[in-house]
Amino acid sequence: MSVDPAVWFEFKEFVRHSTGWPMDTLHVVGGVVLQLMVAALLRTSLASKWPWLIVLGLEFANEAYDLWLERWPSMAMQLGEGARDLVGTMLLPTLLWWVAKRRPRLLTGAKR
Repeated sequence: MSVDPAVWFEFKEFVRHSTGWPMDTLHVVGGVVLQLMVAALLRTSLASKWPWLIVLGLEFANEAYDLWLERWPSMAMQLGEGARDLVGTMLLPTLLWWVAKRRPRLLTGAKR
C-alpha cells in the first residue's frame, strides 16, 4: 500500500487555512496537543519520557518529509526553517515534561 506524499502536505495546508494560523503557531500548538494525546493513549503521565520522545520523533519525521518534498532555492534557508520548526514544536512539550518531572505540584496544586 502506497500513500501519495502530497497528502500530508495537503492536510497541513488544510489545517493552516481552516484555522487562519501561521505554521509557526500550528507547530507550537501541535506539539502540545500531540504530547497530551500520546500521554493519554499510552495512559501515562507527562512526566514519562515517552510522550516527549514520540513527539520529537514525529517532528523529525515531519521535517525530513518537508526536506524530501520541498526544494527551496537556498538549502541554508530551508534547514534554518526546519530548525525553527523543531524548536517551536518542542519548546512547550519540553517545558511540560520538565515541570511534570521536577515540579509536579505546579501542575497538580497538591501540597506536600
